[in-house]
Amino acid sequence: MSNNHRAAEMQLHLHSQTNPRLHETEGPLMVVEGRGATVVDDSGRRYIEGMSGLWCASLGFSNERLANAAYRQMRTLGAYHTANHRSNEPVAELVRLIEEISPIPSCKIYLTSTGSEATDSMVKLAWYYNCARGKPEKRKIISRQGAYHGSTVMAAALCGLPNMHRAFNLPTGDILYARRPHHFREAEPNESMASFGARLARELEAMILAEGADNIAAMIAEPVMGAGGVFIPPENYFPLIQEVLARHDILLLADEIICGFGRTGNWFGSETFNIKPDMVSIAKGLSAGHMPIAGVIISDRIYQAIADQAASIGVFGHGFTYSGHPVTSAVAVEALRIYQEIDIVGLARSAGSHLLSSLRQKFSDHEFVGDIRGVGLLGGIEIVADRKDNIPFAPEERIGAKIEMACRRRGALVRNMGDTIAFCPPFQISEAETEQLVEIVHHALEDVLGR
Repeated sequence: MSNNHRAAEMQLHLHSQTNPRLHETEGPLMVVEGRGATVVDDSGRRYIEGMSGLWCASLGFSNERLANAAYRQMRTLGAYHTANHRSNEPVAELVRLIEEISPIPSCKIYLTSTGSEATDSMVKLAWYYNCARGKPEKRKIISRQGAYHGSTVMAAALCGLPNMHRAFNLPTGDILYARRPHHFREAEPNESMASFGARLARELEAMILAEGADNIAAMIAEPVMGAGGVFIPPENYFPLIQEVLARHDILLLADEIICGFGRTGNWFGSETFNIKPDMVSIAKGLSAGHMPIAGVIISDRIYQAIADQAASIGVFGHGFTYSGHPVTSAVAVEALRIYQEIDIVGLARSAGSHLLSSLRQKFSDHEFVGDIRGVGLLGGIEIVADRKDNIPFAPEERIGAKIEMACRRRGALVRNMGDTIAFCPPFQISEAETEQLVEIVHHALEDVLGR
């Protein structure tokens, strides 16, 4: 990148999830090329990309088949919409392919451009559904501490992450935050995973009773809490909380934006954790991160109430210009075809097993690693100051951020959520690259914490 381009980047571009003042002086890591699980910066330096960008580049960072799908579609119908009874062939094929693998057996699919739009749409649909059946007072949404659901106004309000709320003055009055299912940090002394899961279900019911079930529309939950810190729930957690929600007539909205399309070792995290959702949000892996496309899978029960209400009004008054865009839909169709051909579920299980075994081999006895967790091709290690009592480092030490930067200096891109280092590599990562990635993280810990 030329000096003029770098100066323009630093002076003019306000970045997401970035310290603006630091960016003014440090500038960006400018990525110019990608192949498989590696990317290259503007100086020619290569990195193993351990996070698939933002949890989404499932098929790596350039794919000829996806590029050709976009090119072919742009040459025939490069733009159109799906409002007022319009559609196009890629959309028709896409919703058919999604329905084939959907965790909701009888469903409708609503398409959006981003996961945040999908989150907002699920909440609006939950409200619409309750209005349609004469219960408009059922409005509050239960989220969880540590959750991430997006950055639009409602999606950010649902996040249980302090930095998503600070200084934005978000409308959080209708949001309740349940305890996160993070056994390592939230369990009582000697509390088993099963006992912890049962306690969280009891706490959820107590919250519902205190707020009044007649005031609560839905609960939103990621099967694995990604940006919160890769929290793997107890096996009994979702079955138990679903019993509570059903008892109180509260919908369950599954946020599958990270977990969908093979990431947890099944097509959807809902299958992995025995979740029976009323709605499911999808994004990221839907196009392998190559085009901005997302959506909501809606159960027939919800759809029928919505359709009746919309018919009585005369229109379903919700939509986005790029919902069902023909080019993004064509790329998503090709991504789903590739997933089927390469057996993405089996690949996630085998590559994920190697990742988790590599993490355990390298860090099980490490004095500064308190927890190693993972499912499918998704993992994390939690850094601690004192392994014996799992005492965390003081937040102001920013140990996780320092380790992330040390990894970058050594040629790997990972992500820290506090002092958890997360791993979510592309599915094509080789065993050698996985081992190299883990080795780099090990050296980075020594760089930062070597005593």
